[in-house]
Amino acid sequence: MKRIKQSIIAIVIALLTVSCNTGGSGTAEANYEVVPLPNEINIKEGIPFTFSGSTRIVYPEGNEKMQRNAEFLAEYMELSTGIKPVVTIDIHDQNAVILSTGLKNENPEAYQITVDEQTIRIDGASEAAVFYGIQTLRKATPVEKKGAVSYAPATIIDAPRFGYRGSMLDIARHFQPVEFVKKYINLLALHNINRFHWHLTDDQGWRIQIDAYPKLTEVGSMRKETVIGRNSGGYDGIPHGGFYTKEELKEIVAYAQERYITVIPEVDLPGHMLAALAAYPELGCTGGPYEVEGSWGVFDDVLCAGNDSTYIFLEAVLTEVMEIFPSEYIHIGGDESPKTRWEECPRCQARIKELGLKDHDGNTAEHYLQSYVTARMEQFLNSHGRRIIGWDEILEGELAPNATVMSWRGMGGGIEAAQMGHDVIMTPTTYAYFDYYQTHNTEEELFGIGGYLPIEQVYSFEPAPETLTPAQRRHILGAQANLWTEYIKTPDHVEYMLLPRLAAMSEVQWMQPEKKDYQQFLKRLPRLLKLYDKLGYNYARHIFDVQATLTSNTDKNALDVEFSTIDNAPVYYTLDGSEPTETSTRYEGRFSIQEDATLKAVAIREGGENSRLFNETIKVTKSTYKPIELLTKPASGYAYTGATMLVDGLNGSSTNYRTGRWMGFQRDDLVAVIDMLEPAEISTAEVRTAVVTGDWIFNASAIEIATSDDNKHFTTVATKKIVDDATDNYEGIFTHDVSFDPVIARYFKVTVKTSVIPEWHPGKGGKGFIFVDEIRLD
Repeated sequence: MKRIKQSIIAIVIALLTVSCNTGGSGTAEANYEVVPLPNEINIKEGIPFTFSGSTRIVYPEGNEKMQRNAEFLAEYMELSTGIKPVVTIDIHDQNAVILSTGLKNENPEAYQITVDEQTIRIDGASEAAVFYGIQTLRKATPVEKKGAVSYAPATIIDAPRFGYRGSMLDIARHFQPVEFVKKYINLLALHNINRFHWHLTDDQGWRIQIDAYPKLTEVGSMRKETVIGRNSGGYDGIPHGGFYTKEELKEIVAYAQERYITVIPEVDLPGHMLAALAAYPELGCTGGPYEVEGSWGVFDDVLCAGNDSTYIFLEAVLTEVMEIFPSEYIHIGGDESPKTRWEECPRCQARIKELGLKDHDGNTAEHYLQSYVTARMEQFLNSHGRRIIGWDEILEGELAPNATVMSWRGMGGGIEAAQMGHDVIMTPTTYAYFDYYQTHNTEEELFGIGGYLPIEQVYSFEPAPETLTPAQRRHILGAQANLWTEYIKTPDHVEYMLLPRLAAMSEVQWMQPEKKDYQQFLKRLPRLLKLYDKLGYNYARHIFDVQATLTSNTDKNALDVEFSTIDNAPVYYTLDGSEPTETSTRYEGRFSIQEDATLKAVAIREGGENSRLFNETIKVTKSTYKPIELLTKPASGYAYTGATMLVDGLNGSSTNYRTGRWMGFQRDDLVAVIDMLEPAEISTAEVRTAVVTGDWIFNASAIEIATSDDNKHFTTVATKKIVDDATDNYEGIFTHDVSFDPVIARYFKVTVKTSVIPEWHPGKGGKGFIFVDEIRLD
C-alpha cells in the first residue's frame, strides 16, 4: 500500500512538472517562412515533430558557446510559448532539438535545419551559424501559449549573402543607458545582424572614457542645452550628457559577442570634434574657447592637422579604444570636415608645405592634408593589427591604402572605391537612413530630421549594383542601416524608427537578390510583428495603413486612385471629407477624380487593427492634369515622378521636401510649359514653395508667366519679385499668387527663379535650392 501511494505521488509530481513546463493546452503549428527568409525550405511528407515540456535541447559537451546557444533557444521557446525545455549534454535520439557544428560549407555562417518525427537538428558551419539557425527556429515558432508546437518535417538550407550585416546607432547626439544598448543588441540578433556600428563621439558629446584624457568625459560628455527644432535659434536650457565607463563598454562588447555581434566603435576625426576641443582647446587651430555644441550641423572648428599634439592625442585615444573593442575594424569617421580653419592656420599651412601638398585633380591641398591624417591613423591602427573604415569623404584627396569605405552620400562613392579595389559597405541615405520619416503624413509622427524612407524603398535596396564587374562586386562587404539621433531622444523613439524597416534591411543583407519579393515579405512580416509585441518593442504600424497610389492622368484629365493593404483588408472611402465607415463606398478597384475633393479612406479589419485614416485634399484648377514639359533639369535626386507632379492637384503636406511631393532645383531655375490643350482664359497663377534654409533651401526670387499660341514664341504677361529679408534660419511653406489681366492662350510658360544665398548664411553667394510642389493656373 505504501508503494502504491508513493507511485501515485510520483505520477502527480510528474504531471505537475509537465504542467509547469508548458504554457497551455492544444498544439500550435510552426511556419518556416520567417524574416529573413531562408534560402531553401523543403517540406516533406511524414509525421511532424512535437515540441513539448518533455523536449530536450542537446548541445556538445565542453563547448561553452554551444551551451549558451542551447540556453538562448530554451529562453526563446519559453518566452514565445510558455514551454520550458531542459538543456542537456546527454545524447537523445528522440524528442530532442540537437545542436551541432561541423557542417561543411565555405560560408562560416551557413546552417541546416532537419526536422523529422523524432528530432530537430540544427547543424552549423560554426557556433554563429547554429545561432542563426536557432533564430530561424525561434521565428518559425508561433507566439502563443500552447501545450505543444508542431513542426512539419522539413530540411532548411541557409546562408547569408553578405558577411557584413550592420546597423549603426548614434548615441553622441542623445545618450542611451547601458540596458537599452543591450536591448538594441538583442534586436539586432533577432534580425541576423552581426555588426553593431556604435557612433560614440561627435560635436554634441563624447561618450567613451579615455584615461589619458579624462576631460573628454568630465567636460566633453555634457552640453549645457539643446537646440529646439531644426536649428531654430532657440534652446531648451536643459543640460544633456552621459558617458560609458570602460567597464560598461567591455560589458556591452561581451554581451554582443555572446550573440555573435561585433561592436565597431567610431571615433570621428578630424571633424565633428567640438566636444573634444571643448575639453582640450589646444588641439584646435584657434585655441578656442570652444563649447560642446548644442545645435546640429557641420562646424568649422576641427582638430588642427599641423599640431603634433593632435597625433599624440589621436594615437592615445585609439590605443585605449583598441583595448576595449577587439573588432578588426575601427571606424574613424572622416565625414563633414570643413577646411576653413586649415586654410587660415599657420601650422596647417606649414604642414602642407612640409608634405609638399598641392591642389590637384579638383581637390585642394587641404583635402590632401585630411588624406594625410587618415593615412597616418590607418598606419597606426594597421601596426596593431586593425583596419579602418571611413565615410566616403575619405575618397577626397587620396584614399588610404587599406581603407574600407562606408558609402553614405549615395552609391557613387562605394562604386568608385570598389572599382579602385577597396572594400565597401553600402549605406546610402536613400535606402539606409532610418532617421528619415517613414510616411508622407509627418504631422502625426514624432518630430524628426526630415527625409522620406518607407519600408518598401528599404526593401528595394541593391547594395552590389550591376554597374560593377563580378570581381568588383566582391568588394561590397555588405549593407548597413544608420540611425542618427539628433531628433531621437528616447529608447522608444529609437525602436520606432528602426522597426519594422530593419526587417526589410535584414532581407537585403541576408537573401540572394533573385529570391526577394516585397509582396511575399509583407505576408511574412505580421508573424514577426507578433514577436515584437511579445518582446515589448515599439514599432511603426504604417504597414497596416491604406497604401494609396495617386497618378496624374493627362489623357483622362483626372487623378487615378488605387488603394491596397498588407492583408487585403476591405477599404472604405469618401470624397466629401466625411469620416469613412463600413457604410461608405467600398473600394473595388481603380477610380478617377476630376474635381475638388477631400479623399479619406480607412481599412476596417474584423477583430483586428483598423488602419489610420488616409486623408488627401485634391484641388483642381484649369491647369490641373494638363500636359506639362520641363525645360530645365531638377537637382539630382529631386525629380521624383517628373513634371506631372507639378499639376497633379496634390500639395506637399509639410516642409519635408523628400516625400516625393516637392521637386527641387538648384543651379537652374524651374522652367515649365503647360499645354492647356486648347485656348484658355487665365488671370492668376499660384506657385507653392517649401523653405528650409538650414538645408540651403530658399524661397524663389521671382516668378514669371509667359504665354504662347504655338509653343515657340512666348510673351511675358506677369512678373512677381519675391524679397526675403530674413537674417537667420527658418522654414515654412509659402504660397505665391501672381495676378494679371486675363489672357487667352494655349501654352503657359512658368519660370520660378532660384535665389542667391544671402550673406548671413554659411553658403553665402551660392545658388540656393528651390522646392515646388504645385503650379496652378486659373
